[in-house]
Amino acid sequence: MKQKKITNIQLNLRNKFLKKGVKMIAPETVFFSKNTKIGKNVTIDPYVVIADKVSIGDNVRILSFSHLEGVKIENNVNVGPYARLRQGTILKSGSKIGNFVEVKKSIIGSDSKLNHLSYVGDTKIGKKVNIGAGTITCNYDGIKKNKTIIEDEVFVGSNSSLVAPIRLERKSIIGAGSTITKKVSKNALALTRVEQIEIKNYKRKK
Repeated sequence: MKQKKITNIQLNLRNKFLKKGVKMIAPETVFFSKNTKIGKNVTIDPYVVIADKVSIGDNVRILSFSHLEGVKIENNVNVGPYARLRQGTILKSGSKIGNFVEVKKSIIGSDSKLNHLSYVGDTKIGKKVNIGAGTITCNYDGIKKNKTIIEDEVFVGSNSSLVAPIRLERKSIIGAGSTITKKVSKNALALTRVEQIEIKNYKRKK
């Protein structure tokens, strides 16, 4: 009986949003909450879960296999596929969250991008920031959560670790493969790498 009630609630919610103009390719695979808010010209692909307290603005697309909870999404935003957006996340207008990206308790500024394979937690990201694939914010030190501040127009190279608390100032660049533990100044390039060694004509021991 309980399952039938849940099924009926979901059916009613899907019909409600379809009537409001939300585009769903496979409505039966999309799940909403009673307090879900959705604006105009929104497209939701198959297999999306929209859990409690999610607000979605206009001209938003949510791609397949994404899970959203406690999130505010402004206008002209793309999410997914395979994105996880957790409590306290705000996506500003024009931002993009790509595949296999998790965001928790963070603000993603206008026109900023996290396109692939990243974790961002307890972070404030400014405008026009690019976060490279494989970047993570190391926000938990085993006792408490720490903040990361990334100012406008920062470029973070792929496979970088940002050890919080930390601030990346405006227009700074982080070289790919870096572990950053200190503040990075405006317009500066920061990178931490071991020098590459090459041994010519190397033969493995048999």
